[in-house]
Amino acid sequence: MGESMTVPAAVAHGGAGPGPHRQENVEAAIARAAGILEAGGTAVEAAVEACVMLEDDPVFNAGTGAVYRTDGSVLLDASLQTSDGRMGFVIAMRDTPNPIRVAADLLDEEINGLAGNGARAWADSKGHPKAAVEGRPPRVGVGDTVGVIARDSTGALACATSTGGTSYRPAGRVGDVPLPGSGFWAEHGLAVAATGVGEAITRSLLSYRVHDRVLSKEATLESAMQWGINELIEDGVSVGLISLASDGGGAGHSNTDMPWAAWMG
Repeated sequence: MGESMTVPAAVAHGGAGPGPHRQENVEAAIARAAGILEAGGTAVEAAVEACVMLEDDPVFNAGTGAVYRTDGSVLLDASLQTSDGRMGFVIAMRDTPNPIRVAADLLDEEINGLAGNGARAWADSKGHPKAAVEGRPPRVGVGDTVGVIARDSTGALACATSTGGTSYRPAGRVGDVPLPGSGFWAEHGLAVAATGVGEAITRSLLSYRVHDRVLSKEATLESAMQWGINELIEDGVSVGLISLASDGGGAGHSNTDMPWAAWMG
C-alpha cells in the first residue's frame, strides 16, 4: 500500500473591520491557492501566490493598497512561517509591492527578519522588483490587511500575512503582522493568523496563545479562536483570526466584519 496523502486545504481573510465589500476578492485568492494545491504545488507556493494576489488588489491594506502613514510614507510588513520550523518576516519596507515574496526568500536564510532600508537593500540583492507603492489615504476604523494559510498533500502548512499597517500610525510603528506569535504562528500541525488592531494582538500574543489552546486544551479551532478574542482582547477592539490544522478545513472567527473563505480538496 502506498503512503496516504493529506487532503490539501486553504483559508484566507481580508482583514478585520469595516471596509469596502471584498468577500469575492478573498474567494478569488482562495481559488488561486486551490489551483496551485490541486496541481501538486507546495503549501508555501499556494500561500505566497494567494497573498500576492491580495497584495496586488488595491481594495486591501497590503501591497498596492497600503495606507499612508502619518508622514505620507507607505511602509509594508509581511511574514511567512512554515510548520517545519522556517520563518521569514520584513518590517517597514519601502518601494516593495509584494513584501511577502521577500519574506518567502528569508525562509532558508540564516536570518529570520529584516527591517527598513536594510530589508530593501537585501531585496535588491536578491532581485526583487523595486517600485513605488501608490498607497491610499487612511480610513477611520477600517481593517483590511490580508492573510492566507495553506496545507499541501504532504501535510505541510504555510502561513502568510501582509499589511500596510493600521491607519493613522507613524512611520516607525510596528504592528502584529511581522511579529512571531502575535500576527502568526505555525508549528505542530497547526497554523493561526490574526488581523485587526495590531497593538491589542501583540499585547496578548494572540496567535501563539490560540495555537497553544488548541494543542494543550484539545479545543476546536473555532472554540479556541472565540476564546482568544473574547478573553484576551479588550471590548470594542476589532480583531479576527483564521486557522488551519493538519486535517479538516480552515476556520475563521472575528468580533467585527471579516471576509474570509476556505477550501478543501
